[in-house]
Parts: sequence; structure tokens; C-alpha cells
Amino acid sequence: MDLEERLAVFIDYENLALGAREHLGGMQFDFGPIADALAVRGRVVARRAYADWSYFDEDRRMLTRHQVELIEMTQRMGASRKNAADIKMVVDAIEMAFERDYISTFVMCTGDSDFSPLVHKLRELNKRVIGVGVEKSTSRLLPAACDEFLFYDRLEGVEVPDDDQAAPAPKRGTRSRKAAPAPERAAAQKAPAASRRAKAAEAVAEAVAEAPAVEIAAEPDSKPATRRRKKAEPAPAPVDVAPEAEIDTSEQEEEAPASSDAPMEVRVAQTLADLQSSTSGAVTASALKRTLLRKDPTFSESDYGFRTFGEFLRFLADRGFVELATGPSAGDPEVSLPEQGDTDAAFVLLRTVVQESNGSAALSGLKNAVRKKRPDFSEKALGFRGFLQFAKAAETAGAVSLAWDDDADDYLVTA
Repeated sequence: MDLEERLAVFIDYENLALGAREHLGGMQFDFGPIADALAVRGRVVARRAYADWSYFDEDRRMLTRHQVELIEMTQRMGASRKNAADIKMVVDAIEMAFERDYISTFVMCTGDSDFSPLVHKLRELNKRVIGVGVEKSTSRLLPAACDEFLFYDRLEGVEVPDDDQAAPAPKRGTRSRKAAPAPERAAAQKAPAASRRAKAAEAVAEAVAEAPAVEIAAEPDSKPATRRRKKAEPAPAPVDVAPEAEIDTSEQEEEAPASSDAPMEVRVAQTLADLQSSTSGAVTASALKRTLLRKDPTFSESDYGFRTFGEFLRFLADRGFVELATGPSAGDPEVSLPEQGDTDAAFVLLRTVVQESNGSAALSGLKNAVRKKRPDFSEKALGFRGFLQFAKAAETAGAVSLAWDDDADDYLVTA
């Protein structure tokens, strides 16, 4: 524990939010993918976001849910305070670098090259610097100054709209609440999200029901499906929700942890894949569990019917989701993912899943179905920007057919 990195995150929120809206098809910025990417790199001890929050009312709830401290930098009428948030952010970062020696890594979430001198100074102070920014709105000078730079649109969990679905981006000068999605568009976005949560919960129950029994405890009732059935119970409610009830749905969405949208084996596979890509050595079971707890502090293998985390990993290994090898110490094995294969193998997997769905399936729930068969599946690991782009590439390769269904308001994939 003493050797793990301590991270402090500083967010130039205006830069990231407007960058996402202007260059990623008008999509709303989400801090969740950044939080997941940082969880595999160390323990985050401070999160601060700087902006005039009167312009970003819709974003406050999302940031608060991720335990981000909101630093208010009000733009006064008749006064020029263009760089007030940037200056405050720089002062706080330097102050933290001198006062908190235990912080070893500073994460600067911005694409503005004006922060390059700050990055250089932090590195002079023997601090590691990770940058995060939207690719098309990031200055070419900033990534070269950092020890590591993460492009937001390449992170796992960021679904960039395809070019033909991209909404027109608002102009940079219109930083007002009107720039947020209209109620009609927001409702349309929430309904598919609720459907995806329902399908994910149903996939968990089905996967566990099909799984072979595992001897983990003396009582026959102690099975991995115990808690998963509880998660699947509220699933039918958001599927048929009426438009008038969207406020209640958003409240449920706020209360539920983001990690509950995916089955447990999918979260383990995604976390393990991130650890393998960000570390040079082998990933041990203890390191994997620490990272899972960073993403979801309420995680406990006992909630799924397992007495120890090792038993949980052996359960996943028996199903072919992970591979275990002898670790550096007894009881702490090395954990790795099976070989995912190339793009052609992924196309075959997609075709197989569609065929098992009676030859056709809606695109919105297809990724969950693919991950039910292969939890470590990631279209971004194969070089695709999003799942729609992956599906179109599969169509070009002749694996599946893709067509827009007006009745379902979604793409229909057939094989």
C-alpha cells in the first residue's frame, strides 16, 4: 500500500466540457471514464474542478456523484476574468505540491497549452504529471510536456457519436444553460440508458443461471447469484417508463453507482485490461482488488456468495474469463486475460451473438450481449472509436448487415 501512487486531479472544466461539445458531436462530458482510467494508476486523494458553475448547472450533479470538489470562479458583470479559473488552478496545484509531499502524481485535465509551464514546474519538483484532454481541442505542446497523456475520446466508456449521428456543436461563445441538451433530447438519451441498464441486469441473471455450480460454502443457498438477482429485480421498471416519469428515473440513476450498469465479470475484465495496459509487470490478485475498490468502494466478493477474493477469481477462471498463474507470494496469484484475438475473430464473435439472437438484434443492447460471451471485449482495444464504428466495419467485412429501423429508432444488426 505504501508504494502505490497518490494522485491529485485538477480539472479545467470549461476546456473539457466545451471541447467535448464542439469536437465530439455535441456529447455531454462525463467524468466517469476518467475516474476509471485513474483508478488503475493509483489512489486519488483530491479532485477539484474549476469553472463558473452558473454556466454548467447540468454538470454539477454528475461531478458531485464522483466526489469532485467544485471550485466556483464567478465571472463578474463588466469585468474581464477570462483566466481567473486557470490562475486559481495553477496556484492550488503549486501549493499542494509543496504542502503535501505524499502526492506523487498530478493529473491536469485540460487541453490548454497555457498550463505547460505548470507541468514543467511540477516535474522539476519531482512530481509525475498525467494530462487528460479532448484530442481535437488539445494543444500539441501540452502532451509532450507530460509524463503521460490520455485523450478523453479514446478512454474506455466514452461513446463518441458517429459522424452521421453527431448533433451540431454549440458555438464557443454561447456558454449558457441553453447549450445543455433540450428536454426532449435529454429524455431520448435517458430512455436508451435505462434500457441498457435493464438488459445488463438481465444478462447478469442469465449468465449466473447458466454457470456451473461452485463449491464455496457449506450452505446450499450461498450462491454467486444471490445478490445478482437482487440487482435484476428493479430492472423491468425503467424499461417501460413513461416520459412523464423521467425525473424519477434520473433520481434512481443518481443513487445507483455507475458500476452497477455492467455485470461483475465485465467490470473485472475491464479493470484487468486497464491494469495490464498501464503497468509493465504482472497484475496480482491483490492489486486487482485494490483497483476494484477504487472504482466501487462498496465492492465485496461476499455479496456474490464467495468467502474470499481468490475463490471469486477461481470461479471466473473456470468459466474462461481470466487466467491464473503462480504469483510472487502464496495466496496472491497473477491474473491475466485470455488472448482476445484479432479483428476478424471479433467480427466472428459479433456474428455468433447476432445469430444466437434469432438472426437479428438491436445495436443498443448488442454490446452487452457480446460482453456476456466475452467480458474483456473492447472495440477501442481493436482500434475502433465506438461500437457503431466496429459494427460498420463488421458489415464491410461481410460478417453482419446493418440497417436503420425507424420503428425501433435504432440500428438493426442481422446475420
